[in-house]
Amino acid sequence: WHLLELLKPKVPTKRLVFHEITKSAIKEALETPRELDESLVSAQETRRILDRLYGYSVSPVLWRNVGPKLSAGRVQSVTTRLIVDREKERMKFVRSEFWDLTGSFKGGEGPEFDAVLSSIDGKRIARGKDFDADTGLLSNKEVAHIDKAKADELAKGLADASFSVKTVEKKPFTGKPAPAFTTSTLQQESNHKLRLSARATMGAAQALYQNGLITYMRTDSTTLSDEAIQRSREEIERLYGAEYLPEASRKYQTKVANAQEAHEAIRPSSDFTKPEDLPKSLGDREIKVYELIWKRTMACQMENSRGFRTSVELVNSGGETEGGTCVFRASGKTIEFPGYLRAYVEGADNPDAELADKETLLPSMSEGDAMDLLKVEPKEHMTQPPARYTEASLVKELEARGIGRPSTYASIIDTIQFRGYVDKNGTALVPTFIAFSVTNLMEEHFDRLVNYEFTAEMENDLDKISRGERNSLEYLRNFYFGDDQAKEPTGAGLTGLLGADIDARAVNTLPLGKDDEGQMINIRVGRYGPYLEV
Repeated sequence: WHLLELLKPKVPTKRLVFHEITKSAIKEALETPRELDESLVSAQETRRILDRLYGYSVSPVLWRNVGPKLSAGRVQSVTTRLIVDREKERMKFVRSEFWDLTGSFKGGEGPEFDAVLSSIDGKRIARGKDFDADTGLLSNKEVAHIDKAKADELAKGLADASFSVKTVEKKPFTGKPAPAFTTSTLQQESNHKLRLSARATMGAAQALYQNGLITYMRTDSTTLSDEAIQRSREEIERLYGAEYLPEASRKYQTKVANAQEAHEAIRPSSDFTKPEDLPKSLGDREIKVYELIWKRTMACQMENSRGFRTSVELVNSGGETEGGTCVFRASGKTIEFPGYLRAYVEGADNPDAELADKETLLPSMSEGDAMDLLKVEPKEHMTQPPARYTEASLVKELEARGIGRPSTYASIIDTIQFRGYVDKNGTALVPTFIAFSVTNLMEEHFDRLVNYEFTAEMENDLDKISRGERNSLEYLRNFYFGDDQAKEPTGAGLTGLLGADIDARAVNTLPLGKDDEGQMINIRVGRYGPYLEV
């Protein structure tokens, strides 16, 4: 479209479309050209103009009221709010202490195994989920809350107790492989396994694409072409054997909100080069990312894994302790057939090693069998606040909410760090005081623009424009000036929000708490950074 606008050719023009740089893909594109899709062009231009209207209008408000060199954006401001909201949850969180017991048991000639106290006199032992995050108080009154004194008393009373097997449950399970990578799932897994940032992952994928080794790496579709499925099935049978190949090929439905599915999933190009056969000129990072893509593509077309989950309950005979009848619980897993796990285990670098870790073996036992308690130890636990976002979990959250496009996540995460809204502590994304001030201002005066549902709805509207279902000029006019008919969620429009009277001092004052004398201590964010106000 840009070329047509600039060159204004007088000869017929066609659009070539291909998603992998291979001879067969380019040949097919040449044989089946199409017309330029004006609806897609309109959606892209609308997105570009919308982002500029938002950024160029709201950013100066931040400069005047918070500090210079800050920026606001359709996706970056909402992303910053997500991280700040998570930090506020952590700040409100009240820790709670609870205890349980871990016992080491042995029966007959079988191996020793551990079990955890699960109930006393029919009442389940309190776990972290039973406590209110805001107050730290027990919210479920139907469970037994054990403190240190009670745990020590129980451990002492059980020291000489005799145990027997109360129940044994053995249930079959089936594990199904995850679909081939999309942009966001590749970024998430690369962060988990390789500790690569979203930016580094996309850089490696770009190099692989340019070298003709993978298909296009900006996609939200989990679909594979028939050619790719057939090629992967041939490789699976050759490398792993016919028993690892399901009778029918697998088809996956994309479950992501606002998925455009313009491209197929990320996979090796039609040659399906094995990782060990990659050219030596590639960097170590590129090889590792390719290996992830290759293994995931193989796994998604392989047979399910199968095995058994075993659950055992042990009870003290006659409830002879002062605490009453105590039930300990142990569970284990046996993998009978690894299936797709032979090729790929989510979150694991070495599938073979991970397979061994996934198996938790329990000795063979039957109901009524006597068990010896070798030792019992009280264990202290503390409830944990919600974890801070990492790049992987943030990408997952944005995608689940339908905010932004997968291809932009890497640049958004870069931007919020560059602007000083977020610092990295290990892998955790920690909001700065400036982020709190900016979010305060946005929530108070531009609440609609940082509303999660509204932002996702904007993506829906842009997708409707790409399908020719909405008029782009009308949409932009409603966003900027508002809709007199009040049919649009944009309400008063951006111009109606920009005239608000903002109290900069209030926006930049962050209550920290009271000192010993009851005086409030605040963090103030000034033009030269945050400082303590007492």
